[in-house]
Amino acid sequence: MNPKQLMKQVQQMQEQMQQRMAELRVEGSAGGGMVKATMNGNKELLSITIDKEAVDPNDVEMLQDLVVAAVNEASRKVDEEMQGQIGAMTGGMKIPGLF
Repeated sequence: MNPKQLMKQVQQMQEQMQQRMAELRVEGSAGGGMVKATMNGNKELLSITIDKEAVDPNDVEMLQDLVVAAVNEASRKVDEEMQGQIGAMTGGMKIPGLF
């Protein structure tokens, strides 16, 4: 395969990956599911759901911690999904600068 064809193939792979990630939805949760964060594959936060039982006016810090934990878990899931899809697309071959 010549370099021009290879670059075109890499660009197509990038476009496919970007499309898949934009469509991806993951959910992170904390506090036994009392706080849930939904994020897309571009790491845009789409929603936060908070169970009434997680809201304690005397312990706002706990709720803040749960929100942070749920968002961080969703972010980790996006990273894991991206790595899995990159591996599937490249057959495990590392291509510098691909993503």
